[in-house]
Amino acid sequence: MDQLIDLLHDGLPADAVLTDPDVTAAYANDMASFCDAGAPGVVVLPRTVEQVQHVMRTATALRVPVVPQGARTGLSGAANASDGCIVLSLVKMDRILEISPVDRIAVVEPGVVNAVLSRAVAEQGLSYPPDPSSWEQCTIGGNIGTASGGLCCVKYGVTAEYVLGLDVVLADGRLLTTGRRTAKGVAGYDLTRLFVGSEGSLGIVVRAVLALKPSPPPQLVLAAEFPSAAAACDAVCEIMARGHAPSLLELMDRTTLRAVNKMAAMGLPESTEALLLAAFDTPDPSADLAAVGALCEAAGATEVVPAEDTAESEMLLQARRLAITALEQVSTATMIDDVCVPRSRLAEMLEGTAAIGEKYDLAIGVCAHAGDGNTHPTVCFDAADPDESRRARESFDEIMGLGLRLGGTITGEHGVGVLKKEWLARELGPVGLELQRGIKQTFDPLGLLNPGKLF
Repeated sequence: MDQLIDLLHDGLPADAVLTDPDVTAAYANDMASFCDAGAPGVVVLPRTVEQVQHVMRTATALRVPVVPQGARTGLSGAANASDGCIVLSLVKMDRILEISPVDRIAVVEPGVVNAVLSRAVAEQGLSYPPDPSSWEQCTIGGNIGTASGGLCCVKYGVTAEYVLGLDVVLADGRLLTTGRRTAKGVAGYDLTRLFVGSEGSLGIVVRAVLALKPSPPPQLVLAAEFPSAAAACDAVCEIMARGHAPSLLELMDRTTLRAVNKMAAMGLPESTEALLLAAFDTPDPSADLAAVGALCEAAGATEVVPAEDTAESEMLLQARRLAITALEQVSTATMIDDVCVPRSRLAEMLEGTAAIGEKYDLAIGVCAHAGDGNTHPTVCFDAADPDESRRARESFDEIMGLGLRLGGTITGEHGVGVLKKEWLARELGPVGLELQRGIKQTFDPLGLLNPGKLF
């Protein structure tokens, strides 16, 4: 370990190398439950590409594993340390290098916080659409690593659709440039897309070229109350089948609504089994809301409330913003799942999740990006109760199995990390798993980058 520290100091400022165990312990894990984490040997906080290259060259020379990290807001254990590793925290590389309104791109370092970038481009009449719920803390590098999404995905898509090019430090310290700055480009294999969602297992992203869009008009929101989750899901299917393009289409089930009511006294009727929120940022959002409201009523909505202005819209969205916080107060711990299914199977996913909750005698609240089928079942349990913790983990696994049976995927935006390794193998199948491991071997032959994650 002394040799490692000495070599790291040769290419890094003294304050960029942290060795105090009380300090390094704070970098051991992200926000996932049930994910083991080791004790880092050292934490480094580089500020330049050259410093990252020095770290990787040192790690390769001494065969020391490296765990890349951003803000550690992830929910899969992808940023968890392994014993004796180098934690490579990229939060100090936080510069916005360029914003081009003509080319509609931003060039950023990986430690730039999502919300900071969004506000900076908004000043020039542009938007960076991906908006994870942790957007005030999470970094662009972390968003790229997990291919994160957010509330706007139904209309604007996920992070992968906005990453045009990358600079990546490989395991041996070489610098690779992928992709482009242009609006179009099909030269060679799409290595850029390969790195998006790779959870730091193939290389260290040190610069990203991101696509921007013109700022949309302010959105208006509609809230619709339903007597069943199935009726709300029917409305979702009708909205999408009729060709509407909402900027947001979110659903909360009964358990979630009651938790929000208890925490914030929102005044939602206890008879409401599901709440659907739809938003439009079109030139005439009121007309779109009226059309969607009619579809909701036809599907059985008991109450439809369209907002008249942005202030009312924000009030209606407040319940959704409080959902996870409210569920965290139901018990002492939560496990947030991230199963995405075809929209046509959304009702089966919610009904199946409710049945799993009854089977294991646990409160499982579901909030969903309903417009793209991405559900977030949240298992509430007492972490101090071994039996309840066991049931929570088993229910979590059953929910993932349900998603796969419905033609879905084990993760729509949170990633695999440690939490879902076993399930990734099931989803990929033996041939897919073999090929993915081969890709990992090509980029990281010594297996030093984020070991123990994904496979």
